[in-house]
Amino acid sequence: MSSEAGKQECRLGHEERISGIAMSFRSILFERAEDGTREQPIVAPPFFVDLNLDQIIDAITAPRQEYNLKPYYYLPLNDADEINYRQEIAQDLENDDLWDGVTSFSTKMSTMRRYLALIDNLYYRYHKQGWFVEAVEIYCRAVTGLARDLDLAHLRSRGFLSFREYIRSYKNSQGFAALLADTKKLKDDLATIRYCVHIKDNAVRVRRYESEIDYSLDVEKTFAKFGQGKKESPARHPIRAGMNHVEAQVLELVAKLFPDIFRALDDYCAKYQGYVDETIAVFDRQIQFYVAYLEYAAKLKQVGLRFCYPEVSPTDKEVYDYEGFDLALAHRLVREKLPVVSNDFELKDKERIIVVSGPNQGGKTTFARTFGQLHYLASLGCPVPGRKARLFLFDQIFTHFEREEDIKNQRGKLQDDLVRIYEILKEATARSIIIINEIFSSTTFRDAVFLGTEILRRIIQLDSLGICVTFIDELASLGDQTVSMVSTVVPENPMMRTFKIVRRPADGLSYAISIAEKYYLTYDRLRERIKS
Repeated sequence: MSSEAGKQECRLGHEERISGIAMSFRSILFERAEDGTREQPIVAPPFFVDLNLDQIIDAITAPRQEYNLKPYYYLPLNDADEINYRQEIAQDLENDDLWDGVTSFSTKMSTMRRYLALIDNLYYRYHKQGWFVEAVEIYCRAVTGLARDLDLAHLRSRGFLSFREYIRSYKNSQGFAALLADTKKLKDDLATIRYCVHIKDNAVRVRRYESEIDYSLDVEKTFAKFGQGKKESPARHPIRAGMNHVEAQVLELVAKLFPDIFRALDDYCAKYQGYVDETIAVFDRQIQFYVAYLEYAAKLKQVGLRFCYPEVSPTDKEVYDYEGFDLALAHRLVREKLPVVSNDFELKDKERIIVVSGPNQGGKTTFARTFGQLHYLASLGCPVPGRKARLFLFDQIFTHFEREEDIKNQRGKLQDDLVRIYEILKEATARSIIIINEIFSSTTFRDAVFLGTEILRRIIQLDSLGICVTFIDELASLGDQTVSMVSTVVPENPMMRTFKIVRRPADGLSYAISIAEKYYLTYDRLRERIKS
C-alpha cells in the first residue's frame, strides 16, 4: 500500500525525477504493447554488431533475464547532467555496505515474485492464500531492510538521496504500517492453529487439538537409527509441488474448525491484492541496470583491468582514454585466462580523426571497436575501461566495417562501399562519431587512395570525430585534423604482434607486408608455391 502524501513529499524539489532512481531513466527505453503489460525491446542500432556491443550487453544481462534489462542499453543519453546522475548512483553502489543492502533487497523481491508466480500454478484456494501471505511478508522484510540500509549508508548521489526520502515516507505511511501489522497478526494467528487428524479405513476426521500426547518426536527418534551413515538422494525423495486433494480436503475441514482466522485470511487476500508499491517495483528493476554492469566489470577488475568514470562533454572534442580495452574481447580472454592488452588514445586541439595503420591481425580493428565502445558506454552513464578518460557526447555513431558480399545485392563491392559511405556522410553531423574499418580493398591502390582521401576530407569538413583503419599510409597525413597511430610488432620477429597501438607516423612497411600476406606473396608462401 502506498502513501500519496509520502509520494508528494518526495516530489518536492525533484519534480522531474519524482522517485529518484526510478526516474533516472527519463527517456522511455521500451515500447508498450496494446495491453500495456508486455514490454517490447527497441531494436539495437546497426553499429551494435560492428562494435560487438551486442555481445557485451548479452553478457551483462544474461544473469538477470527476469528484469528484461536490454532495453535500458539500447538508448544512450544526450545530456551530460543525466550521465553524471547515473555515474553518481554507480559510485554510491561501489560502497560494500550499500551493495549488500541493495542485493539483499533484490534477492527478497525475486523470491517474492517466485511465490506469486507459484500461486498461478496452484489449484486449491487456501494453498494459494498461504503462499500469498508468504509473498507479502517477504515484501515487507525487503522494504524495511532496504529503508534501514539506506538510512545507514553514506549516500552522495542525487538518485539515492531522493529515493531514500521516498522509501522513508513510504515505510512510515499508514498504508504500509497497516500492511505490516495485518501480516504479522495473520501469521501469528495461523501459527496458533493445531488440530488432530483421525484416519480409519477410507474415512478422515479432523478435530481440534485437545492436548493429546504428541508421539511424532518419539517416532522420529525410533527410526533415526535406520538412517545413520546413509545419505539421502534427492532423486529418491522429490519435493512435491502443490497440494493433493486429500490435503486440500483436510485444510477445508480445518478452516471450518477455525472460521474466524480463515475469514480474516480471505479478507486479507482481498484487501492487499495490489500491495506492491509501483515506485519500489520500478526501483527494483532499474537498479539492476547498475548492479548488472558493475558485476560484469568486477570480474575484469579482479585480473587487474581498470575502469573509470569519464568526463563527458557535448562540446569538447579533446578526448582521451588511458589503458582502455575492448570490453567484449576482454570478457572472452579473461574467461580463457589469457592476457588483455590495453591501449591509449588522445585527440587534442584541432585533431579529430585517428588513422590506424599496421600489419594484419595487429589489433587495429579491436582498437577501433574500443573507441566506439568507450563512447557508447559513457553515454549510458557507465564506468568505462581505462585508468582515466574524457569522452565526447555524440548524437549518433556510424560504422563502416567490411561485409561479406550478399548474392541478393546486385551492387558490386566497390559500389556497395560507396553507397554505404554516402549514406553515413549524408546523415552525420559535427557531433557524430564515424568509425571506418578497412574499405576499398576491392579496387586498385591508386583508386583507394583517391576515394579514402575524399572521404576523410568530407569527415574533416563535418568536424566529426572518427577512426579510420586502413593500409593506406597517405591518409594519416592529410592535415592537422588527422593523427597517425600504428599497430606494432616485436622488433626481433616482425611476424609477432604486440597488439599495442602507438602514436607515430606510418612507415609504409606494415602496408607492404600486409599486402604480401593478403595475396600470398611473402617469401615463405612463394617458396611453397614453387615447390608444389
